[in-house]
Amino acid sequence: MSEDHRSTPGASAAPSVTGPPFAECVLCRKPTEYPEWHKGVTLCPVCAWQEAQRTACSG
Repeated sequence: MSEDHRSTPGASAAPSVTGPPFAECVLCRKPTEYPEWHKGVTLCPVCAWQEAQRTACSG
C-alpha cells in the first residue's frame, strides 16, 4: 500500500492571509502577528519563544 504524503486533496498550496499587512520579524524577517503599523520590536512566534528562553535562563 503506497501513500502519497506530498499532496492532500482539498488543501491549497499557499494559505490565504487575511487582515492588514503584517510586520516582519526583526530577527528572521518572517511575518509576525502584528500589523505593519505596530510600534516597537516585532518578533515572530518562534523568535519570541527563543528570546524568552534566552532571557529566562540568564542569571
